[in-house]
Amino acid sequence: MIRSELVERVAAQNPHLYARDVEAVVSAILGRVAEALVAGDRVELRDFGSFTVKRREARQGRNPRTGAKVDVAAKADVRFKPGKRMHARLNGIWAPSETVAD
Repeated sequence: MIRSELVERVAAQNPHLYARDVEAVVSAILGRVAEALVAGDRVELRDFGSFTVKRREARQGRNPRTGAKVDVAAKADVRFKPGKRMHARLNGIWAPSETVAD
């Protein structure tokens, strides 16, 4: 699903809202999540999962074709860990009326 599909689905489920308002809300939420990750914060969405930033130190790598040493710069990766309910839904052991013990 891409952002425009998300906006369409939320707007369809909430006919009392204008699509442009839904798009503004979705953009604000995703923008705030991105800002928090850039700041190095952890973002947790209950029952969905959490996003964290993992820093990777600079290191020396090798060019696989030539075997020459190559400097690899430090970088940051975003990691996602699904919550218990999301994990249960993905594995087909969760129904909307059930709850998963924390």
